[in-house]
Amino acid sequence: MTDFRSSLLQSLAERGFLHQCTDSDGLDKLALAGPVTGYIGFDATADSPHVGSLMQIMMLRRMQQEGHRPIVLMGGGTTKVGDPSGKDESRKLLTDEDIGRNLAGFRRVFDRYLRFGDGPTDAIMVNNADWLDRLQYIPFLRDFGRHFSVNRMLSFDSVKLRLEREQPLSFLEFNYMILQAYDFLELARTRNCRLQLGGSDQWGNIVNGIELARRVADIEAFGFTSPLITTASGAKMGKTVSGAVWLNDDKLSPYDFWQYWRNTEDADVERFLKLFTDLDLAEIAKLTGPGGPGINEAKKTLANEVTALAHGPAAAAEAALTARRVFEEGTLDDNLPSVEVDLTEGVPAFRLFVQAGLAASNGEARRLIAGGGAYLNNVAIENGDRLVTLADLAGTGVIKLSKGKKHHALVRSAAR
Repeated sequence: MTDFRSSLLQSLAERGFLHQCTDSDGLDKLALAGPVTGYIGFDATADSPHVGSLMQIMMLRRMQQEGHRPIVLMGGGTTKVGDPSGKDESRKLLTDEDIGRNLAGFRRVFDRYLRFGDGPTDAIMVNNADWLDRLQYIPFLRDFGRHFSVNRMLSFDSVKLRLEREQPLSFLEFNYMILQAYDFLELARTRNCRLQLGGSDQWGNIVNGIELARRVADIEAFGFTSPLITTASGAKMGKTVSGAVWLNDDKLSPYDFWQYWRNTEDADVERFLKLFTDLDLAEIAKLTGPGGPGINEAKKTLANEVTALAHGPAAAAEAALTARRVFEEGTLDDNLPSVEVDLTEGVPAFRLFVQAGLAASNGEARRLIAGGGAYLNNVAIENGDRLVTLADLAGTGVIKLSKGKKHHALVRSAAR
């Protein structure tokens, strides 16, 4: 690992955020000289970011913690185009109303991780639609398009991989890297932003922005990328069988969010504690090293800390209490995910698992039941067509459905 003098790069490197840096010595000197302004861009394709964006969110948080100024660049303009990086097909085009609603959802999340304001290290949120929507196409191509080589653009992974897989790449998407480079130039000119951060798949786009800032405005800028995070088994972060792990609680409950982190693979716990919590490195070493409390306690700490950042300490404590009651005490808890279903005429068990969010499809539910992994009130279900009725409420008012030992949901009877 490179020896850095600035606390910014020391912290990012020690915690595992460093993948590539365009000029690490130059950036290190800049960070020593005073607050650096850096940004990460987020396209508003949904009304909440998910865990796949948490690496970038935490990088901005680390910047602020080390005395630097983060910019959250919302892609109100670039969302209309679509980043081809890692995609096999064109992105669905959203209306201005859709994008505005999504931007509000993102702001709710960032308010929990960053301190916004007018101070020298306070975060700011800007929208690239403010300048991209005003661009005149022909003057833009004349003034900035000449700085980009099509030959070189074709060599970047975001384009090359799509073409190698023989997936269509629209001319609209091909423009994305030019617009992202222009974002960097705009922020460098107007906000004295000298640093762009992002995932390793953004390396080519970041380098384009650095070169454009140098050629057009003679501004020295820097790029920093983090590794793309997968789990120890190779799974992509932020995806589960049930769908994305969202950061807004109206899309995923704090309990389900807590459970996602509690179920982290053993080999990932120390790494995730460094990346996604504020625990200092010495404390993490004690927690995960020889003589520590053990891997299960470390996982609970990970779940508590990450959930407290995303949803607040009270929500994290409530989720932990619910988990303890369900898993350690074997009791029901009202904070488990629940669904209301009309049971008057009975509902087939396989369908109930889909309605409760424990299976993504009828076929998946049937396979779960056939494999012996589905339980109703702690009893294995042998027949997926078995009707679940009001009689299964058994005086408690709820039915407990379980997928294996780790995933549970409550079914309540809905009034007709």
